[in-house]
Amino acid sequence: MAKHSQGLHHHLVRKRIHAKYEPYPHPDRWKRYVDEAIYPIGVLAPLLTVPQLLEVWISKEAGGLSLLTWSSWTFFSAFWIVYGVMHKEKPIIISNIAWLLIELGVVAGIILYN
Repeated sequence: MAKHSQGLHHHLVRKRIHAKYEPYPHPDRWKRYVDEAIYPIGVLAPLLTVPQLLEVWISKEAGGLSLLTWSSWTFFSAFWIVYGVMHKEKPIIISNIAWLLIELGVVAGIILYN
């Protein structure tokens, strides 16, 4: 049994070496900057859609918005969350949770006010 677990460990070590993962934080200054910048961008980008959400809910008007488009974006955000969780990518998870919440709000507004 101990021999088997050592074999599994060896297999996982070889798999990581073969995958050639980059170090974090990256030694290259530009890549390190992008690694650090992705978190605020992942939060700020969805916030740019908040005015659309507020417009729908304050004016109670959604005539110019497409339910198909906003529903599709909602589905894609949910899929990206699953992908982010599977690959343990926090920026993808954080950003797409924000997108999903905003998109759900817009979809609900379209359904209620259109």
